[in-house]
Amino acid sequence: MADSRLLRSIDEYLDAVPRPATDPEDIGPFTLFRSLAPWPYYARPRIGFEGRIDPGDVRDLRAAQRERGTAETIEWIHEVAPSLAGSASAAGLHVVAYPLMALAAADFAPVQPPDGVEVRLLGHDDEAFDATHAVADVGFRFGGTAVGSQGPNERDAAAQSALPAISEFRRLRAREGWTVSAGAFTADGPISVGSHQPLGGATEIVGVATLPSWRRRGIGAAVTTMLVADALVRGIETIFLSAGSEDVARVYARLGFRRVGTAGAAEPPPNSEASPATEQAA
Repeated sequence: MADSRLLRSIDEYLDAVPRPATDPEDIGPFTLFRSLAPWPYYARPRIGFEGRIDPGDVRDLRAAQRERGTAETIEWIHEVAPSLAGSASAAGLHVVAYPLMALAAADFAPVQPPDGVEVRLLGHDDEAFDATHAVADVGFRFGGTAVGSQGPNERDAAAQSALPAISEFRRLRAREGWTVSAGAFTADGPISVGSHQPLGGATEIVGVATLPSWRRRGIGAAVTTMLVADALVRGIETIFLSAGSEDVARVYARLGFRRVGTAGAAEPPPNSEASPATEQAA
């Protein structure tokens, strides 16, 4: 049975955490987070709204998003807004669901990196800052958990092509404490990355990615271990994440995370003319 109190707490966090980087606007039963950052944000069901969300509400939101030039994307917790998935689909959006997982401190089972791999937190002035975050560009472009050929060469190319504005904003978030990142390193440089976003008594672990050539060695789990340890040192009690798939969820389960609900996301179907969805940058 879902822990409704925990899910409400996570939902309130997810409403609060985008606000420093956005200009929020309430549109019907939604809050649209209009981005002030060099990447797009999304809409979420408005905190405190407990009615049914209909397809017409979603169509009105999409019209407002097009008018404002923002991405036509929505994120939510299914158990908090159970009517949204069907209504978003009826309004022409592609709906996906992800395991929503949380970790109790007593269940934490740390994973150590393999020999030859160092895992550490990443400061805003770290000389490896941009290259480490470029790992995520490669990891999510070649998604999943399968081992692949993509490695340091693709990472370095991604780092060189990254927009300076994105690097500057990421460093600002790190300096201000909005985002805490960790990386895994070998003699060839960074091979894995992840972040968490502390706010009050909660944090979300986001953007965990490993170069395909280094997958299935427990490195992403070791990076997540470093992020969880940092959150616990800060006294954070609610530590959660959305796993990208059931396979990924099993990796997090080995660290002690348990499924507490379902994270929903909706975006225009592929090849549509609507504004594309973009993964939230931490």
